[in-house]
Amino acid sequence: MRIVRVMRIVVLGAGFGGLELSSVLSDEFGDALDLVLVDRADGFVFGFSKLDVMFGRIPPAAARHRYADLVKPGVRFVRAEILSLDPVARRVVTDAGTFDADVLVVALGADYDPAATPGLIDGGHEFYSVAGAAAAGDALSAFAGGEVVIGVTSTPFKCPPAPSETALLVHDLLVARGIRTGSGITLVMPFGVPIPPSPDASRAILAAFAERDIRFAPDRPVSALVPHRRVVLLSDGTELPYDLFLGIPVHRVPAVVEAAGMAEDGWIPVDSLTLETRFPGVYAIGDVTSVGTPKAGVFAEGQAKVVAARIAARLRDGTSAEAYDGRGICYMEFGAGQVARIDVTFLKGQPPHGTFDTPTEDATADKERFGTSRVARWFGPGAHAG
Repeated sequence: MRIVRVMRIVVLGAGFGGLELSSVLSDEFGDALDLVLVDRADGFVFGFSKLDVMFGRIPPAAARHRYADLVKPGVRFVRAEILSLDPVARRVVTDAGTFDADVLVVALGADYDPAATPGLIDGGHEFYSVAGAAAAGDALSAFAGGEVVIGVTSTPFKCPPAPSETALLVHDLLVARGIRTGSGITLVMPFGVPIPPSPDASRAILAAFAERDIRFAPDRPVSALVPHRRVVLLSDGTELPYDLFLGIPVHRVPAVVEAAGMAEDGWIPVDSLTLETRFPGVYAIGDVTSVGTPKAGVFAEGQAKVVAARIAARLRDGTSAEAYDGRGICYMEFGAGQVARIDVTFLKGQPPHGTFDTPTEDATADKERFGTSRVARWFGPGAHAG
């Protein structure tokens, strides 16, 4: 496709959103594209791979897809720490140089702040980072039985099904090790049900909990841990005893975004249909935004397609009517080799709606195809983890 208007495009963050956007534009414009993709990490990790690490299915290195393997015409990957961001000038200063953009896309995701929850670092384990998942896996391997508490410390947080998945997988692990009898599992959530946007999924999860004697503590996040007393404090003052705590840490907008004055009420506000920010020529996609969908990679991917279409139209000196439909599909493990599929759509001003497919063993292959198809599209068919 011929480019009519030459533009410098800078994409910050190489997660679901940044990778999808770069791939779509590269596929359309090839070497005629001028796109810089910036990320401080050396590779991409699917969120669900962290559960694989925690439960010993794969080593941490196998979860990472190296950005060094990313070869896309017209796309230059730069591994760098972002030092400052000026959305008015569309200028990004990094430790690898300064980048000026005609179009800037912020896809930096959400950062974790385990220190924001007193006692979490000293007395528990977060499992949302690869390192945290590996350490939590070591703790599970050494666990001899007792009370396991899985707790959410604040909202919003990435991948809403993950806490429930963890509770079910912990159950399977303790059964396999012969220590489930006499051990307790409690899931603490800030919502009234496990997945509010999907009533059918929530009902299925609660039924699975009841079958497995997993306790569900709704409507109150974890506020602190008291390691020397081995208790978890909930927001309503309730105390829960624990021998092993697996937590979802506080999520925050990256500091560089906050310092740039882009965040309002904690996240970047965007037009829910176009993903445009209040700064001309600047888009934001994925977990860094307050667009109104859950913080999950599949929603960032959908938003990236919309922004890519709009940028492509500008490169052709045209316009695009492409609008974000708020739809996302995710897979949830129910334990015992069973995987469910959840399809939900979020539209501004309407309650979320969608479908829930009963957990089956066959859906495991669908989940694997979901991951491998994206690795092939983003990194090439020969890409591998490591």
